[in-house]
Amino acid sequence: MPQRTAVKSAIGPLLREWRSRRRLSQLDLSIEADISARHLSFIETGRSRPSRELVLRLAQTLDVPMREQNQLLIAAGFAPEFGERSLDDPDLAPFSAGIDLVLSSHDPYPCLVVDRSWNLMRANRGVGVLLSQIPEDAPARLLYPPINVLRLSLHPLGLSSRIVNLSQWRAHVLGRLGREAATSNSAQLRDLFDELMEYPGGLDAESIEGVAIPLILRTDGGAELEFVSMVSTFGTAHDLTLAELSIETFLPANAQTADAMRQLVGEESPLSGESGR
Repeated sequence: MPQRTAVKSAIGPLLREWRSRRRLSQLDLSIEADISARHLSFIETGRSRPSRELVLRLAQTLDVPMREQNQLLIAAGFAPEFGERSLDDPDLAPFSAGIDLVLSSHDPYPCLVVDRSWNLMRANRGVGVLLSQIPEDAPARLLYPPINVLRLSLHPLGLSSRIVNLSQWRAHVLGRLGREAATSNSAQLRDLFDELMEYPGGLDAESIEGVAIPLILRTDGGAELEFVSMVSTFGTAHDLTLAELSIETFLPANAQTADAMRQLVGEESPLSGESGR
């Protein structure tokens, strides 16, 4: 009688890594995903191959990002679940138009769209005011696409020279980026975090007061603009492009900033008259 050959699958180590990242035991995950701990153990050791439906159930239980869910499916021998298209794809036209509407409706206050790696996708005229404050001797790589907004804001020759509360803002930005890198297990985000940590400016989270961390920016004319930021995402997106987009809006924290932005956006800026496409 021929011997049974063990089923080998590359998904086991990946699944075990995600379970460890979420700090769940096999028993914990099996209970939450409604499978037996024995079956889960067999999947992780490569003795059993899960169905497509089970891979997705385990991934969703572990809160695995959509891009990494595709990787789990591929490792298990299945086609990816989530597609990825350009934001200019005709099928995404309604979403693209909606994004442009959000951007323009927030003028004169800065509003921008970034991908998962914090690369600038689109921006309104208010963002042009912020870009106009970047020193003229800023390295070219900071300003040519893809523009990484976190690198641009914290680089010593970028916007950081204008940030009054730099140590507080760095603590806020790097704290958020560190959490995103840990949650997504993205090598790009980890590399970006390591790079930004090397920049000067300090990390002062202890002196932060109030309910939100402001961005306080000193302009060429010496005025101070104070903003609080708000980040929005497409929570029900079934496409990687939309799921990985974030819209960040910088709202004026006081009347002086609101008045200044109304005046500054009326002047010539790098994005004047555009939505940042």
